[in-house]
Amino acid sequence: MAEQAVRSEATGRVWKIEVAEGQAVAEGDTLLVVESMKMEIPLAAPRAGTVVALHVAEGDMVEEDQVVLLLG
Repeated sequence: MAEQAVRSEATGRVWKIEVAEGQAVAEGDTLLVVESMKMEIPLAAPRAGTVVALHVAEGDMVEEDQVVLLLG
């Protein structure tokens, strides 16, 4: 299965990362949570797969549509 870039849906700060590299996830699993304007916005897996690479760490600022991880 080809790698898929997962992108942030909002501009904000990475509040919590729920997965680790190499971890298997199911479609809909929460990958990470972005805090934006005092709201917590969960980012869900678009499909089942394995986390290939994390491109952010907790506390990092992200922009809307920024690649935050790769799903294999």
